[in-house]
Amino acid sequence: MVYLFLSFIVFTYITTKKKSPSLEEGHLSKIRILFANSSKLILIPAIIYSIFLPMKLETAWFYIGLSITFIGLITYTIVLINWATTPVDYQVSKGLYRFSRHPMYVTMFIYLLGLSIVTASWILLLVTLIFIIGCVLFANIEEENCLNKYGNSYREYMNKTPQWIGIPKS
Repeated sequence: MVYLFLSFIVFTYITTKKKSPSLEEGHLSKIRILFANSSKLILIPAIIYSIFLPMKLETAWFYIGLSITFIGLITYTIVLINWATTPVDYQVSKGLYRFSRHPMYVTMFIYLLGLSIVTASWILLLVTLIFIIGCVLFANIEEENCLNKYGNSYREYMNKTPQWIGIPKS
């Protein structure tokens, strides 16, 4: 979880430098924006809570959860590198972004799911589910802003790339 927290700091720093599409609150419901943002903030107490959780060592849950956690951690790192190495005025469509328009949320979900299994924590699993619901709402907000910023190139990207990995385009 420390890695996740530190990556948020680096991600926020890069975002301010890249001037990523911001949320235009004028056409969005305030409740929708509040929930989408607060679902991400819920990770801060989850990080603190997870520090005190004992891992269920020497159990099948531990090994399954550890594998899922490492898959999530490695793919999350790849997504961060894909995003950070894309030039400022270009939309991100390389690496794992070829398979999903929101791989950062997908890989973070995989990571948190694995951590929930490793610790056998229903509370952490519930926080993960709340986080994902917020990410789904926030992803739609981000896509509206990307359409405004990148126009037809983003629309073409939307037409050929599914929103979520594993969920085919309709």
